[in-house]
Amino acid sequence: MGDALTIGFAVLGDIRADRDGACLDLGPARQRTVLAALLTDLNRTVPLARLADRVWGARAPQRAGPTLYTYLSRLRRALDAPKHGAPTDPLDPVAAAQQRTAPPSPIARRAGGYVLLADPGTVDVQAFHDLVARARSADDDRAGALFDQALGLWRGEPFAGVDTPWFNSAREALNEQRHACRLDRNDLQLRRGRHTALLAELTACHEAHQLDERLTAQLLLALHRSGRTAEALRCYERIRTALAEELGSDPGPELRRLHRQILAADPAIGAPRHSGDATTLTAPGTPSAAAQPPGATAVPRQLPCSPTRFTGRQAELAVLEKALGHHVQPSGAPAVCAVSGSGGIGKTSLALHWAHRNTGLFPEGQLYVDLCGFGLSGEPLAPAAVIRMFLDALGLDPGTLPADPRSLTGLYRSLLAGRRLLIVLDNAADADQVTTLLPGGAGPAVLVTSRRRLTGLAVTHGARLLPLDVFTPAESLDLLRQHLGADRLAADPAAASAVLDHCAGLPLAVAVAGARTAARTRYALADLAEELRDESARLDALDAGGPSADVRAACRASYRALTEGAAEAFRFLGAAPGPEIGLPAAASLLGRSPAATRSALRELESVHLLQEHLPGRYRMNDLTRLYAAEHRQDESSRRALRRVLDFYLHTAHAGDRILSPHPRRRPELRPPLDGVTPQPLADRRAARSWFRAERSCLLAARRLAERQRSDTSARQLARALDGFLRSRQSLPDLRAVAAGAALAERSGPAAVRSTAHLCPAGEPARTADRSGARRPAHPSRAPETAAPAGKQHVDPASGRRGDHAERPVPTRIRVCLS
Repeated sequence: MGDALTIGFAVLGDIRADRDGACLDLGPARQRTVLAALLTDLNRTVPLARLADRVWGARAPQRAGPTLYTYLSRLRRALDAPKHGAPTDPLDPVAAAQQRTAPPSPIARRAGGYVLLADPGTVDVQAFHDLVARARSADDDRAGALFDQALGLWRGEPFAGVDTPWFNSAREALNEQRHACRLDRNDLQLRRGRHTALLAELTACHEAHQLDERLTAQLLLALHRSGRTAEALRCYERIRTALAEELGSDPGPELRRLHRQILAADPAIGAPRHSGDATTLTAPGTPSAAAQPPGATAVPRQLPCSPTRFTGRQAELAVLEKALGHHVQPSGAPAVCAVSGSGGIGKTSLALHWAHRNTGLFPEGQLYVDLCGFGLSGEPLAPAAVIRMFLDALGLDPGTLPADPRSLTGLYRSLLAGRRLLIVLDNAADADQVTTLLPGGAGPAVLVTSRRRLTGLAVTHGARLLPLDVFTPAESLDLLRQHLGADRLAADPAAASAVLDHCAGLPLAVAVAGARTAARTRYALADLAEELRDESARLDALDAGGPSADVRAACRASYRALTEGAAEAFRFLGAAPGPEIGLPAAASLLGRSPAATRSALRELESVHLLQEHLPGRYRMNDLTRLYAAEHRQDESSRRALRRVLDFYLHTAHAGDRILSPHPRRRPELRPPLDGVTPQPLADRRAARSWFRAERSCLLAARRLAERQRSDTSARQLARALDGFLRSRQSLPDLRAVAAGAALAERSGPAAVRSTAHLCPAGEPARTADRSGARRPAHPSRAPETAAPAGKQHVDPASGRRGDHAERPVPTRIRVCLS
């Protein structure tokens, strides 16, 4: 019964499944699409979110989850083995055995998603990949049958009838693999002298791929060998003209060489004497597994040494294992993972640590290159130069390599096809630099590091993106312990904590601090903590000599890659008050439109000089902020800071009017500076939400106003904040704001009147004492004129009565710090 229960799956055409030759009813088209989405990740769990994206794309219904559950339940019933029914006699051992031995459903639920469990040989696309791989490594006699068997699995367009972005991309990749299989089979047939039988298929295929030079070479050779040389020459002229008009280029050197050989009737390209001879001739410029260049058998071991001190990153190592530990990808594409992060975050250390730990997965070698994408001197390496280096490492004679970059790339990809090796592309400038260096099919794995988020690789090649963040406090402490030892840290834990605080979680900074201290046995950790305390000298202290051990140099390499607009934004953002900044505040800081600001922030984020830790809110690492301060231009930075202060002041003032609508005298604000756009707040909910999000930035803005001696702005910000902070009963913040009221004492009676409401005499200090008891004023301060409790005052300017009316002006204001 086991054979009868085996299910075969097919997606190279319409989506179908059959059991014992009988086609199963898989339900409607969308339900069949769910099955295909599971088959592409055979025996691997597919999360529900990914499943929904594959099945619907951007058109997923609002309740996609329940709909998927329904489809999966129906598919499980369709694929389950036929039931034999409950035995009529509960003691019937035969019927009971049949029930017990029925195999489980091939669709199983796993943590986080669903998986389809099946033998890869029962899925046509998996069988296709296996047959092609075997054909490319077999001799010509066996390869022909294997290629034909692989191509015979195709019944039409893959995933026929499915139209979603993910399946469209997968379909395109499969069609390219089918085309590559045909080309390899054509080479084999031409070597065996079967050009006449091949001619009709070559002609039809060339109509669909008119700019494919390898296919054109095969057609020219078949035409010439069939006595149709004039037609072959006309075909060459057509492709030469098409390439010039559409791509602005000439045919490659291999195709030009074949053209010259046809013109000269070179006997080297004549038909073999025996049609079964598999070793006589091949089409020039058409690399295949059976005709590798001589010497291309070296096993490269190019990895630099593994980092001696490596800590943490366990989650990231697991991601690399999942992304690169499996050579056969569902789409037949190479496995690619791109690690990104700021300078000094440990990208190269992570890549090399994982690569050395997993050398057993890549028995055919490891290729490594520093692409110099963010070097302080020189330009990024050209892809063609890197390919020549790799081909040299693979054992090819540099003197025999083609000069044409496209031919060079074709040769490189031909050599890598099916080989289990690792390619580490370190310090990439951008996705374009990497794309040319990617293999053409499954076999190799590629690990890329870059300061940029290489999103383009994820879009075009399905790369797994792995951004790195700063170390956790525990990881930072462990790295410092590896440099100094546990005893030295235990001797002064307070100094160790201070050093790590100043290193801001950047692995390079922690390593430099540890190495400097370890190299000087008489240098106490407290001495380094004191040196790092000075912000103006902190980056100097985090320089151990050389660009690879200098935090400032790591920042400089990223800064130099910025456009002028983004560089200016970087300088200004480094001076912004508060630990973070929202997009509207950043627009006023820069004096730009929201769209232009978003573009600059996106560029800074792409090179990890800025982090969007929440939607629309950005923060900068403390060490990066110090580097930005070194490039600040005083006058332009002062104008930028005045703009952002105006933004906070005018928006807070408007929010306070919404939250405290009772009549009271509010200060008249001067108009905001040019380039400032206060954030509109629609209602009380929006105002409260804005105050909560900007609380720390508003307090920092008030402190900035004090430092800049902008007393009026500081008082007005304090007044606008007071109502919100009192409603939240935030004692520490109220103390900070109330302390700002002391500015009134150096600004005269008018200033006193504008801040008197912050802590009016007779008002209980609610945040300090919930019982309402008053605490005595500071003994050095004279008592102030207080209004009787509960009595309403009259605003002399408006005649309005109420608790918020203006109190009599005290001779000295008491600042509530209780």
